[in-house]
Amino acid sequence: MVRHGSVKHAAAELAVSESAVSLHVGQLRKELGDQLFHRTSAGLAFTPGGLRLASRSAELLGLQDRTIAEVSQAGRGRRLLRVAASSMFAEQAAPGLLELFGARATDLDVELSVRDPAHSGTLLLTRAVDIVIGPEPSGLDPAVVSKPVMNYSIVLVVGPDHALAGGKAGPAQLRAQTWLLGPSAVPSTGAVSAFVRRLGVAEDHQQIFQSHAAAIEEAKRGTGIAPVLAFAVAQDIARGRLVRVTGAQVSDGVWHSMRLAEQGLPSAAAELSRFAATPRAIQAMVKGTGVTVGRFRPSTHVTLWS
Repeated sequence: MVRHGSVKHAAAELAVSESAVSLHVGQLRKELGDQLFHRTSAGLAFTPGGLRLASRSAELLGLQDRTIAEVSQAGRGRRLLRVAASSMFAEQAAPGLLELFGARATDLDVELSVRDPAHSGTLLLTRAVDIVIGPEPSGLDPAVVSKPVMNYSIVLVVGPDHALAGGKAGPAQLRAQTWLLGPSAVPSTGAVSAFVRRLGVAEDHQQIFQSHAAAIEEAKRGTGIAPVLAFAVAQDIARGRLVRVTGAQVSDGVWHSMRLAEQGLPSAAAELSRFAATPRAIQAMVKGTGVTVGRFRPSTHVTLWS
């Protein structure tokens, strides 16, 4: 009901009657000694206790899903590590890291998902994932342990035949360009989306591709300008396939590993957090294969609407 703001919609999702939901709510109110929520003209207004119950319920459901997965894995002599990452890290740094890390533990299955960095704390507290790697959001819960993993720089590149190739561009020139963006431009908290908003790029000048690799390939054709990880295009720049636009750097940042504090023996999440910051792991991330343009289909884009 917290998610839907309505008893009717909650009942529909659960495939039960509204009276059944109301009956269970009444039992919870009596047992917990809290009204949990009140009806208002704008919908349901929840008490602090009601919101705390909702948060704990989400955590318990996450633990249930995790337990089912772990039992299934254990029955086959396997462990499961669920990794969430920002889109740019997941595409261009995670493949090298996870390939090297996975080779160290042959009994470990790693599940990687792309998530909005702003939701890192919630994902961990509800046990939806075991570890998050990406930009550190503000206001992390004290129960979350955050550790720096790797510094990164995002730069602007164009094809060698582009009008801005080898030149220095000011804000007005940059705003006039077609912007070739990867999925990292979609979350409002991302460095790329923040830069595009700060620069004031019009929506009809933005093209969002299904992968950063696709945006880079399009930039090589000279059709626009792309904000990219500096290490991901180092070889293309060295070989003349791309040219960096001078006088404009989108962002310097730090990727962090985030996990819940633990007691007892280190978990796979704790081991990955430690390993990710080692020189060997950083070298694997920088030199990893990432996602090639051939692995996404189709090579289309959509316009970003705010």
